[in-house]
Formats: sequence, structure tokens, C-alpha cells
Amino acid sequence: MEARTRNLPQSSALDVYRTMVTIREFEEAAGKLMARAQIPGAVHLYVGQEAIAAGVCTQLNDDDYITSTHRGHGHLIAKAGDIRLMYAELFGKATGYCHGKGGSMHVADIGIGMLGANGIVGGGAPIAVGAAYTAMVKGNGQVAICFMGDGASNHGTFHEAANLAASRRLPCIFVFENNLYGEWTPQNKHQAIEDIATRAAGYGMPGEIADGQDVTSVYAAAATAIQRARRGDGPTLLEFKTYRYYDHVGIDSGSKSRPAEEIEHWRSRDPLLLFSEKMRTAGLIDRDREQLIEAEVRESIEEAIRFAEESPDPEPTDLLVDVYS
Repeated sequence: MEARTRNLPQSSALDVYRTMVTIREFEEAAGKLMARAQIPGAVHLYVGQEAIAAGVCTQLNDDDYITSTHRGHGHLIAKAGDIRLMYAELFGKATGYCHGKGGSMHVADIGIGMLGANGIVGGGAPIAVGAAYTAMVKGNGQVAICFMGDGASNHGTFHEAANLAASRRLPCIFVFENNLYGEWTPQNKHQAIEDIATRAAGYGMPGEIADGQDVTSVYAAAATAIQRARRGDGPTLLEFKTYRYYDHVGIDSGSKSRPAEEIEHWRSRDPLLLFSEKMRTAGLIDRDREQLIEAEVRESIEEAIRFAEESPDPEPTDLLVDVYS
């Protein structure tokens, strides 16, 4: 296991697996709640991409920073977010992370360095670079991780942020979760390149591609980039090839907009299955232990949803509290 996982310690394997299961179960439940109109607005599900958030964030300290996307629940969970407060936010309740005002696309927990999901594609890049600049000035080894999708690599916010990060050697890692689609547009229809990582050369930073379905590959690539940033050697662009199992919004399979054989191929490379198979080979887990973890996670999800359902709605008098312009 150690040789195959490179830097992923066996002692961390079960915790990483539990994080991935928690993300999967949280998202499946959120999608069903949206389908039943039990929560307001839309949810953009992270199902299929769990290995990336788990593999990256398990290496971060509490005071390290991350910025997220409209598909951001998995990042906050992997950064040790409270799923009760997350569901409360999805339900628009006063006990939510943003007191019911942010919703699915704007969950944040500054206390653990999660600087917010972002409804604006590419909107997290300047925030992450600002956080990385703070870390550089403080000189305490903090890093900032900027999670983005393939579509965000076309936006000016990313390119300006990358230029500043590279020119100032900031401890910022740009993590592109390339799930092959910008909303409903295939990558080959919105980019002339196949690999986003090739854009790193234009800014004088390393660019690396890894398998986003294999959490051990994610961990190893992120470890190198994080260690480099902590040393003061500057930013890295990481591209993880991955796939979202549901459509752009909600729990629909997306079979009307994506080829069935494509969905089937990526389903066969489910990150949870790939990792459990590796752990079984290493003798770290068996089916009984997997089922126990799944049961415990589902119980925590059910409790979190009950907490959200029973929480109070925001008061009208709080409408302008925490609102800035």
C-alpha cells in the first residue's frame, strides 16, 4: 500500500475514505432534497469528484486556506466543515453557515480557512491569491488552494491571479478539477487544448496532470505542490482528470446531454470503488468495515438533515445583517 500510494500514509487511509463517503452521501441526499423541492434553489453536485477534495484537503492544516466553486460542498466537507450547518444553509435556515442567506453556492467557514464557495466561475482565484499573499507576508508556512473547474481556466480572473502568484512566488496551488464539461459544453468545444496543465508554462510555474479518480494519485501530486509552496518556491497548477456523475445541476444523470458510453466508462472508475479495492488489497478494509462506515455516515447525514429541518428561519429584522457593499 505504501509503495502504491506513495505519500498517503496507511494511518490516514480510513479517514480519507470516510471523507469521500461523507461527500458522496451528503450530495446524494442534497440532490434528492432538491428534486423534492424541500430546499430552495439549485445544487451543483460533486458526485464522482470526491477523491480530489479528500486527497488535497487531508494534507492541509486548519489555518491553510481554500477557495471553492459553485460545486463546492465536497471541498468544505474535506476541510472538516460541519454538515449540520451546511444542510441548514441549503435549507435557508438561521443556523446555517451564512445564516440562510448564502445557500448552496456560497457556503463558507472562515474559522477553518474555507473562504467560500463562489457562484461566479473563476471568482475564487483572486481571493486565493490574496490569501496566499497574506501567508507570504506572515511567513508562517500557510498555503492557499484554489479549486476550479475546466471552464474557469478560460476566465481572466484565473490568468491575472496566476500571473501575480507566479511573479511574487506566492504559496498558491491552482487545482483544476477537469470534469470535461463547462456546464453542458464539452471541453473540446470551449478550449483548443486538451490539457489545462499546459497553460502553467505561460506563467513560469509547474503544471502537473494526475488521475482525479484515484485518491492516491491526487494525494501524491498535491503533496509535491503543497511542500513546494510551503518552502517558498511558489505556485503550482494541478489538473485532475475527473467526471461528475450527474448533470450540471441536480440529480439527473445527464444522459440526454452526454454520451451513455462516456458516463458508463467513468462510472466504472468510481473513486470510492477504486480506493476501497486498493485498501482491500493492502488488508486495510473489508466489506464489513465498509458497511459500518457507510451506516455511520448515513446516520450522521440523517441527523444533520433533521437539525436543518428543525432550525428556525431567519428573522426579517436580520435581512441586512452581514450584508456588505
